[in-house]
Amino acid sequence: MIQVAYVPVLSDNYVWILHDDVAGDTVVIDPGEAEPVLTAAAARGWTIGQIWNTHWHADHVGGNATIKAATGCTITGPAAEADRIPTLDRTVAEGDRVTIGEVEACVLAVPAHTAGHIAYHFADPAMLFSGDVVFAMGCGRLFEGTPAQMHAALGRIAALPDETLIYGAHEYSAANARYALVAEPDNMAIRDRAATIERLRADGIATLPTTVALERATNPFVRAKDVAQLAQLRAAKDTFRG
Repeated sequence: MIQVAYVPVLSDNYVWILHDDVAGDTVVIDPGEAEPVLTAAAARGWTIGQIWNTHWHADHVGGNATIKAATGCTITGPAAEADRIPTLDRTVAEGDRVTIGEVEACVLAVPAHTAGHIAYHFADPAMLFSGDVVFAMGCGRLFEGTPAQMHAALGRIAALPDETLIYGAHEYSAANARYALVAEPDNMAIRDRAATIERLRADGIATLPTTVALERATNPFVRAKDVAQLAQLRAAKDTFRG
């Protein structure tokens, strides 16, 4: 059984910690800073053995070196960005496998937010650790990639089973919901979900993970019919102040 816990860090990042009860293995995904993660793992009696990075941005790898120094863990990340993540011990690309205990995840290449961005997909249990590619009702900015790459990446994710849990790396849901209401004002599923997100955030509750089914129904970027529409939505979101 895989347990998943989250640690809020920086202004709005979530660091995901996975723990395999049988093997006693613990994996940290995208530690933007170290101390809150080390504290959270220690509080649970978990010893960090691995870090998996999705991309090179500092708010995802900033805790790598300190956690490695404290635990001796192994750090895995995207081969295409190895020159920008100096702490890596192993590089991976499309189709490679990573494991926690005996549970295996497949590496998906999903460039768009950054040129070498990857995600980690477990078929069983059905989970996707998506970094900054897809969030609840949103997607990442196109810092290094293109609308075509993002459209392809979101299409891959949308093709996963409905029940797949998506663990994005930021708590952007409230802002994303406000934009989604403007992008698709007649979508009742978006209206309902926006109200739910507002209630959760008012109580300080995380809105992640989401699911593939929810994103298909309420995420304007996932629902974009073609590259041109996704490009228009992304450009509008970049300047949206609602």
